Amino acid sequence: MRIVEAYRAAKIPLSYEMFPPKGEMGLEEAREVLTGLAPLDPAFVSVTYSAGGSGNSKRTVDICALGTRAYGLTMMAHLTCAGSDRASIARNIEALKAAGVENVLALRGDLGQVPASPDYRFAKDLIPQLREAGFCVGAAAYPEGHIDCLDAKENVAHLKEKEEAGAQFFVSQLFFDNECAYRFLDECRAARIHAPIEFGIMPVTSKAQVTRMVFMCGASLPARLVKMLARYEDKPADLRKAGIEYAADQLADLARHGVDGLHVYCMNKADTARELHDAVEPYR
Repeated sequence: MRIVEAYRAAKIPLSYEMFPPKGEMGLEEAREVLTGLAPLDPAFVSVTYSAGGSGNSKRTVDICALGTRAYGLTMMAHLTCAGSDRASIARNIEALKAAGVENVLALRGDLGQVPASPDYRFAKDLIPQLREAGFCVGAAAYPEGHIDCLDAKENVAHLKEKEEAGAQFFVSQLFFDNECAYRFLDECRAARIHAPIEFGIMPVTSKAQVTRMVFMCGASLPARLVKMLARYEDKPADLRKAGIEYAADQLADLARHGVDGLHVYCMNKADTARELHDAVEPYR
């Protein structure tokens, strides 16, 4: 199924992300995660391009093919263009098509040590090529701004450019304060961005995880979350429980506000996905 069709459903779409660390997740491990996600009837399952967005595209394709063919799931492959040229992207496109992938999330990817691309500066440069190839194309949204973008108006302008380039829906970066999402959504609609925006939530399970996300994504930490981390820092089981409850509250509040969609960064933990699915289901 093409993901854009999910936003016409009666229920608010709920989707999940799989994250092959450095592109090295084996297919049996992927099968275990998909076995846990399939009964949740996700709107789609997205598969990252590997840690940092720089690695093993074949593993992304293989996992998407497995989800589609063995489980009948709607899968979405991440595809980054940093350091790529049109020929290498064309090869990736052919691999995705051969695997039966219909949905792609177009991303720039982390620049890191990769050389500058001769053909792609930003994700918006990749989107038209994917649309021309027949994919349903999504792109990333940043409720608190991209780590490289400090101006809120510029952040929204970049999203508008992605929509004009052909993005049909957006999936947001994680955040811990829903007020950031609502403010961002108002700004997007004021800028006449009409594509559905699906908001992404990651449950907190460790202090190290949050620290990593703050530096990687620039996400702000509300006082309630800071206090939770301090209270349960040395109690992993209690922190996990509190983190799931915090994420469930975020998802339920977003659903009550009638957002276009909900996306869970479950870090390959099907049990976490199940708990959050059950918590938010009454509000969809």
